Amino acid sequence: MNSKSATAPESLLDELQTTLAHGTVARRVETLRRVTDLFINGSVDYSDEQIGLFDDVFQCLLDHIESSAKALLANRLAPVDTAPPRTIRTLAFDDLIEVAGPVLAQSARLDDDTLIETARSKSQAHLLAISTRKALSGAVTDVLVLRGNDEVIQSTVNNPGAEFTERGFTRLVSRAEGDDNLSTCVGLRPNIPRHLYLKLVAKASDTVRQRLEAAIPQQAKDIPTAVQEATRRARSAPGAVTRDTTIAHALVKSLYEDGRLDEFQLATFAEAGKFDETNASLAALANVTVGIAENMMIETRAEGVMILAKVSGLSWSTVRAIINLRDEISGGEPTDLQTCKDTYERLRPSTAQQVLRFHRMQQSAPAA
Repeated sequence: MNSKSATAPESLLDELQTTLAHGTVARRVETLRRVTDLFINGSVDYSDEQIGLFDDVFQCLLDHIESSAKALLANRLAPVDTAPPRTIRTLAFDDLIEVAGPVLAQSARLDDDTLIETARSKSQAHLLAISTRKALSGAVTDVLVLRGNDEVIQSTVNNPGAEFTERGFTRLVSRAEGDDNLSTCVGLRPNIPRHLYLKLVAKASDTVRQRLEAAIPQQAKDIPTAVQEATRRARSAPGAVTRDTTIAHALVKSLYEDGRLDEFQLATFAEAGKFDETNASLAALANVTVGIAENMMIETRAEGVMILAKVSGLSWSTVRAIINLRDEISGGEPTDLQTCKDTYERLRPSTAQQVLRFHRMQQSAPAA
């Protein structure tokens, strides 16, 4: 870059001061256009210091121009990877979606913290713009799924570059109930945790199952097994498991065989938010299959957990940790812990054993 280009932003400062003090709106807009042209034409060559100077110039102009000019600036700067960062942030937080939308949807200058802050405080239109970004982290989609309306949710789920945490998937599964289109999209998402996939498909309509079944040839690597077996799997069968689930089950099996699996270890898994490890540990201590424990763990109410816990001789503090884990991943209303505690203390081990025998019979029924 030649010295003339390097000093060009500085040469605009005097003109900028004059324009802001005495210029008309048209003069300010024209100055903004010239500064924008100058920046875009040399953006790949400017140093961080020079980009910072442009940032100062843009910031001065943004306080003195109309919204239509801001929207034009946003559209021009949004695709530029080296756009002035403070200017991009200012545009992103504008209340008008015409101004904020382009940078929220495109700008590489926006980090997760800024996107999350925007998603937590701005309109549904702002959330929709964020949902269309080329890539979305799980931290960002967590907020979109929590706050977004139906349009935002659908856009986020349909975004191939979006990642979802287990909490986000849990909320999506709850949100999808009764919504065939959303259920189908969520069911076809890669990396959906197995227990949530089972819950989704078990509650899905015939229409959703037919759609998923039709998509299986193209989505074989993303869907654990054939959709027509979903209901049976949801009740009992282990089915295909993800790599993470396999590792978790192997760890618990090793602990159990070595005599190191006890209530303390189970509580540690639950408090750490490890569903698969908690489920497998509870199954081992209650002497049931992982499939039975899984089905009882994902029930809407907490009775299944308390049955397994009572058979295993667990204290209330551990049961509470397991229930809190369920609540955390379900995204639904918190469980009434006091009511559960009263129920758990009244529950007799013999009664729990009888209920568990019933669950074992249910599991063996499909095979018969």
